[in-house]
Amino acid sequence: MSRPDGLLETHSLSQLPKDLLAVPFLKDTLTEDFIFYYESHADRLGLVGSLRRIIYEHDLKLQDSLIEQLFDQPGDVALWRGADGRLKDFLLVMDRGGLAKMLEPLAKVALDDSQLTHLSDVKVGADDVPLYQLTYNNSKALVFASHGDKLVVLSNPAKLYDPSSGPSDERGSVSTTAIAALLNGDKLLPEAFGLPPRTPEVKQRLSVNSSVLAMGYQRFIPNFAGLRFDMDDKGWHSFLAMDELDNQRDFDFKPIWQAMPMGASGCVALPLAAEQQKPLLVKLGAEEPVAQALTEHMAGAAGLCWYADSRLYTPLLVASLNDKDSAKLDGDLGSLFGSMVGAYEPNVEEHAFPVIEKQDGPTHQWQRQVSSNFGPYKATEAESPDAISGKAFMKVSLARHGSTLLFSLDDKLVDKALGTLDKRFPPMAEVVPNDRLMPIYFGPDSMAQLMRKETFDSLPQDMEPVFYNAAQAFLVPKLRKLSGYGKYALTLPEGSEPDGHWQWLPLEWKAL
Repeated sequence: MSRPDGLLETHSLSQLPKDLLAVPFLKDTLTEDFIFYYESHADRLGLVGSLRRIIYEHDLKLQDSLIEQLFDQPGDVALWRGADGRLKDFLLVMDRGGLAKMLEPLAKVALDDSQLTHLSDVKVGADDVPLYQLTYNNSKALVFASHGDKLVVLSNPAKLYDPSSGPSDERGSVSTTAIAALLNGDKLLPEAFGLPPRTPEVKQRLSVNSSVLAMGYQRFIPNFAGLRFDMDDKGWHSFLAMDELDNQRDFDFKPIWQAMPMGASGCVALPLAAEQQKPLLVKLGAEEPVAQALTEHMAGAAGLCWYADSRLYTPLLVASLNDKDSAKLDGDLGSLFGSMVGAYEPNVEEHAFPVIEKQDGPTHQWQRQVSSNFGPYKATEAESPDAISGKAFMKVSLARHGSTLLFSLDDKLVDKALGTLDKRFPPMAEVVPNDRLMPIYFGPDSMAQLMRKETFDSLPQDMEPVFYNAAQAFLVPKLRKLSGYGKYALTLPEGSEPDGHWQWLPLEWKAL
């Protein structure tokens, strides 16, 4: 079975939405539609309708509340991303308890119903357990099997494979051997996240793999394994999973927060694995010696921050160099910037705008105009508007200030960070707790502003009047509530570092 991208372990699936709303922040920012979304989802309604038809046509003595009773049982749900990156395919393992006997009649109609098909058998101990496929909503199907008090459901039959025909590397693939092990009571799903089985004291446990959270940047932060949220009688608790690496570096985020300007919407800082980026830099156009020099001199951490006066796709990146004489790398940095940053510019003779280089004291800066309809500057604002291909452009900037590197698609953020390092603007370091490590920062007020800007920029009133009005009516009040919350830091104890694979470290939410 391939490693899931997410895992939900619950004492009751039907109680999960209500348990999530026990968090005051979520209660204020989510609508009641969140609770009823899955109850009224087309797939759920189609599945319920198919089961009710089977029960009625075959005169089975099953209660009409069967589905509700099923979802009120303990269960584990493994989730995998689809091609679009969203969590889509799932594997459900449930403890049926007293429902075991109630479900037995369903198996007996499998050979006599157009929507139920007997696929094959799996060996569980000495028993041959049948695998069934249920078709619903015309084109959708799922696979299920039950044994003892265990029920296993696979949402995508195409992901099921027989290991005797060879292994499968496809995301979300589940072997018949894994199905048999789950029916036998083996705890394969928690093991995939380095966790012991859920104890009764923990009512809900949600684990998310870094494959989802890193948004494609996992190769840059291989230390980061995932996030977890547990709920018990005392409320919700957060955990960060880290992996130990060879030549493990200290978790020193202080240089990052000293460079980040105050007022961020959200930030994340994590150890950076620079050595592993050399092949990528070469592939993107860097010369071998340049890539080697830069990866050797990168320090241990990097950070990203988003700001309300910028855009969601133009965060500020801060990293550090470990060489006190960092100026000797300027030639390599300039070469790397020139080879990797830019676009094909049909209206420019050399098909790329020149790199503008500036140096002032400890600061060396490189900047290039790049035509893009997503840029913050209109084409008419350019020195040569006719040279811009499109409606707008960016001023992509890279700067080195001493041993600190700054990069953003928004040059104004780089300028503000330089002002921060020159003590002309307050840094994020002023809000970091002194005795804690802060890998994550969240500013609700600024985040609400950023979300509002992104939403309404993507919904022009003259082109999307229905969605625009819906956002005004439903989203804006929630963002207003979000902006009323104070700033928070997710912190780790000072000196925290992983000492193995899937090392879960406790995160503490601290009001700032």
